[in-house]
Amino acid sequence: MERTLYLDVDGVVCPFGPQGVTGWGSAWQHADAGLLPVAYAAELVAELNALAVTPGLRCVWLTSWEELAPRYLCPALGLAGTSWPYLAADGAAGGTGWWKLRAIQEDVEKTGPDAVAWVDDQLAFEAEAQRWARILGRRILTVSPHPRHGITPAELGILRSFLAQSVF
Repeated sequence: MERTLYLDVDGVVCPFGPQGVTGWGSAWQHADAGLLPVAYAAELVAELNALAVTPGLRCVWLTSWEELAPRYLCPALGLAGTSWPYLAADGAAGGTGWWKLRAIQEDVEKTGPDAVAWVDDQLAFEAEAQRWARILGRRILTVSPHPRHGITPAELGILRSFLAQSVF
């Protein structure tokens, strides 16, 4: 059973301008990720590290950070994603629309996973991506976290459950 998790950074792992405590009940952690400071929930990083070792799960960066996510972000946060591949904007075939949608479509076609989980705070606002997800049906889970909160424990629970279940 092959599964792929496509993960964004900003608004997902590292929220924009977070305030108060994390959705995990702890204080926001702050790190210098080489190019800019980021905030994150240490519990989320630990959960993503645990999820990433799931047998049959391929994790892929789908973020404007591109190669900078594994190179700078992961060491700064302690996130075990330094060996994850990343999809790049210039790697997506030309055309109109959101580059991330074109990139994930090409990667899914090339790799043929049984199931796909896509986590991006922008997904709720991308009608074309939502239409594509409806075509894939139960083979895909899309999660669009609130950009000021990032992935919550409830969203991670849904993600973990989806990646563990049989699609067929």
